[in-house]
Amino acid sequence: MKASAGQTLRFTHLALDNWRNFACIELPLVSRVFLIGPNASGKSNLLDLFRFLKDIVSVGGGLAEAVRRRHGMTHLRCLSASQNRDVVVRVTIGTKDSPEHWKYELAINQARRKPPVVRRERVIRDGKVLLARPDADDLKDPARLTQTAIEQVHENHKFREIAAFFSTIGYLHIVPQLVRHPDRATFRLQDPYGGDLMERLERTPEGTRTKRLGLISAALRMAIPQLCTLEFWRDGEGAPHLRWRCEHWKATDVWQTEEEFSDGTLRLLELLWTALDGKGPLLLEEPEMSLHPDVARFVPQMLARMQSRSGRQIFISTHSNEMLADEGIGVDELVIFQPAAHGTVVHLATEFKDIRELMKGGVSLGDAAMPRTSPPNADQLSLFPD
Repeated sequence: MKASAGQTLRFTHLALDNWRNFACIELPLVSRVFLIGPNASGKSNLLDLFRFLKDIVSVGGGLAEAVRRRHGMTHLRCLSASQNRDVVVRVTIGTKDSPEHWKYELAINQARRKPPVVRRERVIRDGKVLLARPDADDLKDPARLTQTAIEQVHENHKFREIAAFFSTIGYLHIVPQLVRHPDRATFRLQDPYGGDLMERLERTPEGTRTKRLGLISAALRMAIPQLCTLEFWRDGEGAPHLRWRCEHWKATDVWQTEEEFSDGTLRLLELLWTALDGKGPLLLEEPEMSLHPDVARFVPQMLARMQSRSGRQIFISTHSNEMLADEGIGVDELVIFQPAAHGTVVHLATEFKDIRELMKGGVSLGDAAMPRTSPPNADQLSLFPD
């Protein structure tokens, strides 16, 4: 992967058959994607597809482990699909100049009390087929189909770039309590809920850490004007912390550590650090939670500035009108989820004439699109518990 933003690999197209909420969808993907829809419509499950690909190629992962973490094929397969239908994933990966550089397809299934198996696996580079399974060796030894080729170092040498790309995928759904008390985190490293923030700070070279914290301090002052100093600090037992001091406090030697930060501060701080700490696609779940609306409004601009430096692709699920009020968000960046009888369907906002017309009339993207995600009987909640 090249360093320049225009040449950074990203997902350019996604197609799914029988994956969780989705019976069959196809979706072109740009460098920044906002996902909106009612609760339980599949936004998190779509993001989980990318985490699934990362789990397959991760150390200690693989196909069997990726499926196990999701409680088996019965939990992966769309409920509207028959029990023997394959779950199929097709992704296209490329750059701005070469949007279809790689194509990867994986179809899997699982018999009762048997490990999951590869039903089909294909890799295409610039139109040339590099891998097509099952092949002759698979037919001679069916046990080979319990593993994907992309997870095996001795098999993926011709397309290891895809495996390396999948391994860079990052996911963040910040739980402030885990930042304050990391001993409660299930994952000690690469915790998707933020519990490893102090460890990530500790592992970062001092010069890089100091520079990043300087950038984060400047950003935080936009939301917390009284912030005076933010720094990395070790307590008497050598444990790593973040601490800050505010200028309105009477005592100049009074500090607070992350254990005393508000939920909103921790969410914003973790979001800013993560935006600076990584290269691959970044999956963000509702980053606006606990943030003041006027702060949430500027999150898209902050992420756009980060992207201009790194080219990092970002997927963001949100329920925030404030975030979607940003005039810099294009209609092609917004994906709308709509539950239907046979699985959730997804549409780009560009497909809706009324949204385009409302925006031409000066209505924000959020105000134009959010009504399409409202549950039809949400007002009945006011009657509970009658």
